[in-house]
Amino acid sequence: MPYRPPLVPHETFVADPPDLPVRAPGEEGLSALTRAEVLGTDTAGVSLKAGTSDGGSLTVRISAAGEGVIRVRLSEDPLARGRAARALPLVRPQPYVAGVRVDGDRVRVDAGAVVAELHLDPWHLRFVDRTGAPLLEQSRGEQDISGRLRTLPFGRSLVDGAVAAYHESFVAPGDERFVGLGEKFTPLDKRGQRALMWNFDAFGSESDRAHKNVPLYLSNRGYGILVDSGMPVEFDICQSTHSCVQILVPDDLIDYYVLAGPTPAEILDRYDALTCRPALPPKWAFGTWISSGFVRDSQERVLDRARRIRERGIPCDVLHLDCYWQVAGAWSDLRWDTAQFPDPAGMLATLAAQGFRVCLWINPYVMTGSPRYAEAAEAGYFLRRPDGSVYVADTWHGSHPAGAIIDFTNPAAVEWFTGLLRPLLAQGVAVLKTDFAEGVPADAVASNGMTGVELHNVYSLLFNDVVSAVTEEVVGHRMVWARSSYLGGQRHAAQWSGDVNATYPAMASTLRGGLSHGLSGVPFWSHDTGGFHGTPTPDLYVRWAQFGALSPLVRFHGTTSRLPWDFPAEAERGAVDALRLRYRLLPYLYSAAVTAARTGTPMLRALLVDSPDDPAAWGAELEYRLGTDLLVAPMISPDGRRYVYLPAGEWVDFWTGEVHPGGRHLRVSRPLEQIPLFVRYGALIPVAPPADRVGDGPFPRVTLLSWGAVDAEVTIHDVDGDTTVRACRSGDEFRVEVDGPLSIDGVAFARVSGARLPARLVCDGEVTAPVRLDGLPVAQG
Repeated sequence: MPYRPPLVPHETFVADPPDLPVRAPGEEGLSALTRAEVLGTDTAGVSLKAGTSDGGSLTVRISAAGEGVIRVRLSEDPLARGRAARALPLVRPQPYVAGVRVDGDRVRVDAGAVVAELHLDPWHLRFVDRTGAPLLEQSRGEQDISGRLRTLPFGRSLVDGAVAAYHESFVAPGDERFVGLGEKFTPLDKRGQRALMWNFDAFGSESDRAHKNVPLYLSNRGYGILVDSGMPVEFDICQSTHSCVQILVPDDLIDYYVLAGPTPAEILDRYDALTCRPALPPKWAFGTWISSGFVRDSQERVLDRARRIRERGIPCDVLHLDCYWQVAGAWSDLRWDTAQFPDPAGMLATLAAQGFRVCLWINPYVMTGSPRYAEAAEAGYFLRRPDGSVYVADTWHGSHPAGAIIDFTNPAAVEWFTGLLRPLLAQGVAVLKTDFAEGVPADAVASNGMTGVELHNVYSLLFNDVVSAVTEEVVGHRMVWARSSYLGGQRHAAQWSGDVNATYPAMASTLRGGLSHGLSGVPFWSHDTGGFHGTPTPDLYVRWAQFGALSPLVRFHGTTSRLPWDFPAEAERGAVDALRLRYRLLPYLYSAAVTAARTGTPMLRALLVDSPDDPAAWGAELEYRLGTDLLVAPMISPDGRRYVYLPAGEWVDFWTGEVHPGGRHLRVSRPLEQIPLFVRYGALIPVAPPADRVGDGPFPRVTLLSWGAVDAEVTIHDVDGDTTVRACRSGDEFRVEVDGPLSIDGVAFARVSGARLPARLVCDGEVTAPVRLDGLPVAQG
């Protein structure tokens, strides 16, 4: 299999992807489009009958699917749907009246920011922006020196008389870059890679396998491509040939969308319009999550853990109980292990009184040793083999007993499953961690007739849809903590990168995955802080805690303890200080989260999001902007040194106040207690007083921290509405006006080299004095 390393015998996966067949030598079986004739036009687009290279014909539809969006469909049956549509729709095109013009053998479909230009004979399709500047064009197929095709042009391929896949190819200029395609742990620029849209139990975050695939990529030329299919789509991003992108879709049609930019943020906004807006997590979810870890647990240990967290002043809002809240060997049948948790309701009430929410681990598999297995098997609640027997699969890869897979295409199974979840949520559980869901085997059969190949990717969406719906019904929010996802999965907040090794290289690879996933439309992402597999060294624990604290969400989780007090005192102090900094920055972070939910731009942003015209920003993959005003560069080496690229503008070192010009790489060195962190010069950052929990309500006290004492304007979002803050510097006076419900406690000035502090501060018309912020690098007014 292509996803197993050679000579490594132990790497197995119960749900390996099917390989596309290989045709016999020659071009027999290729149906490439050669010419077309117009069948009709309407307000949205044009329908065509296309002739193919093998003498056959196919139908083509080119239409507007929203402002700045062109949809292209190629199929044999004009009413064909993707096979995943039997489970749920993935993309919802928007109505839009296009400008459609037919002039001889030229056809033009105008969707505003993007225009499709078609030449009928010979067939050729290209896309331009509203000014006529080219965005992309189809490739007619690359040939080698012997005249043989090396790439597959627009059309389809048959093997042994059956359709193997539809395909499309685009010309790729030598300097074009490509990002996205889900939580990919490979280099951020996907040029030279071949990405398979198949959800894997990825065994970490250090290969081309991914838990979360999204068939969407963005180009630095100002467009994106979205493929509507739940099948194992392959994106050959200039791998077979460096001058061509190929898309292979083993479905009943190819159905793709060209999304205009020109910026990545605009592309993601259009993507959201076609799928869904990201779900905003509850406010308390932006606090620290601390996990029991993948170790045996008990009610006594949980209560002791909570007590020690509060006694030691560790900021924390959520306690996560992993697998062992249930009976070992009976996962995941959603029953408390009453021997270890004799009074779960009492425990949950005690934790709630201490300000903790509780998250429980679940997955969609039921081990054969569970008492619930027989009843569910008898009722037909599990996926089956082709012979009709229950599909019992080794979903734990031999480390735990095998289990059956709940069939979420069966409404009765959904009702049974939610009936098990509802009492847990009513008991006081706040949120559920939806683990696994990548294990649907290719030869499984669902109750609605779908095969495992057809169901495999979208199964994660069904699972998370079911859990988020019952969570909303009982506790009033739709949040889950999900490991696997697919197209449109941004409706499931949050998602985390699982099972990573506790090493510096693995932490770097995890960051690549988070950047890639954010560029695929998912803004609320996290990771196993400290690494999951193994025990981190004390210095790595601190460095990962700093990365986690400055991520969209933060959870400590691993196969061994990630509790701060189980590490040396210096490491505990460094990790807790990072969390305390996070809680001071929560007004800024939550405001960035609200913006992300409204626009689709990620919180953890690859530099190219805000600097799309900077070629260096497209190659910066081990640093990020957190919101618009903070630039974070996790320390990815134990020596405490690294290079950081600063984009255009001026950037202030958070720790020293030194100002650095952008547009260059900077060699930085930081002691263990400091993460490389920079603030945009002129930023106005809202900060909160020290706290050990977030809560649900508005921030009661917020201080505005000015970096440079210069003109600034910022909109701050909170649960009670939006507040606009305008700061104006005139001579020695700094005037601040606040419009909105936010309660401003005062204004402080950060220590910034060369910045002259004002002699007079006026806030909402009243002369006042700057406030002092202990624990943050600020100058006393």
